[in-house]
Amino acid sequence: MTNLIAGRVVVGSVTGIEPYGIFVNLDEYYNGLIHISEISNGFVRDINDFVTNGEKIYVKIIDINEDTFQVRLSIKDINYKIKRQDRRRIAETRLGFSNLRDNLPKWIEDKLMEINCN
Repeated sequence: MTNLIAGRVVVGSVTGIEPYGIFVNLDEYYNGLIHISEISNGFVRDINDFVTNGEKIYVKIIDINEDTFQVRLSIKDINYKIKRQDRRRIAETRLGFSNLRDNLPKWIEDKLMEINCN
């Protein structure tokens, strides 16, 4: 059973860009096309201004052909770009690097002993 239903917005991966539209892979069975008329309400001079090959985007399902596993898609009137997660700063412990500083000589010595014994 698939979660692909007309009207639903799902994530897809751009697999090809042609002058007439964008090919998108939705899952292991379904792929679709975003026709150039479904990219923007304005004039689309170059589709490459909207997406890049391999990019993950949100797409709205217009229609599904269950016989061919092909889907008509749109990015018109939706926020199709997937925002990258901002990197979270790693919280430093109260010890900071002192644990490394204090233990590194011992760890090196132990490893050298292990190497020399083999």
